[in-house]
Amino acid sequence: MRKNQTHTRLKLSAIAAMIMCAVALLGESSLNIASAQRMRGRRMPVQEASVDRGTIARAESYTGDRFNYFMETPRGARVAAVNRPRTEALRAIDAGLAELFDVARRNNYRARLNYSDYVVFIARADRTRDSAGAYSPDMSFGAGSYAGTVYDRGGQIFAAGMVSSYSPAALVVAEHERDWQRMANVVRYEGEHLVLYHNDRRRFQETADHVRGGAHPILR
Repeated sequence: MRKNQTHTRLKLSAIAAMIMCAVALLGESSLNIASAQRMRGRRMPVQEASVDRGTIARAESYTGDRFNYFMETPRGARVAAVNRPRTEALRAIDAGLAELFDVARRNNYRARLNYSDYVVFIARADRTRDSAGAYSPDMSFGAGSYAGTVYDRGGQIFAAGMVSSYSPAALVVAEHERDWQRMANVVRYEGEHLVLYHNDRRRFQETADHVRGGAHPILR
């Protein structure tokens, strides 16, 4: 298996409507954001990117990838990717965050509701179709706390997205080639954990592990 399976402290969550899992990481250390310089799709050394090295290294340790492309979405979210992202992917990230911010405000949350607050990593997918044959770009991880549950697939689980850092707010999504609404949904759903972490710690704790806490969407 390509992905690193040693991080058993990850909290993984299910996206029931799309039959996939989302992953939440508890207890992240605070990290500083580097310069806000826009990279606009150029391949840059890590030290020149707008995402600090620690945040990049953490995401790479979970996915087993190297993120070499750094840019911003049209609305200012920072993106790090294994391949140069398509315009549709950048727009999907913005669409997912826009929906996240709207539903967060309806729940009277105010912290971390700016596009520039977020780093989105686009990782290679370990599979592009689920067991039913539907298009489903997902990453594979060790089952960990999900061993023996309905999400366990022979010692591994498949996740379309995961939270890789809470401060700064960073998430990882699997690379898509189509079905951009699905990609937007993954960004919105993983972002729910980040919004809750910074606005409602009790609700965050209740919903971080979806085996016990239910499925996405959490915020309505």
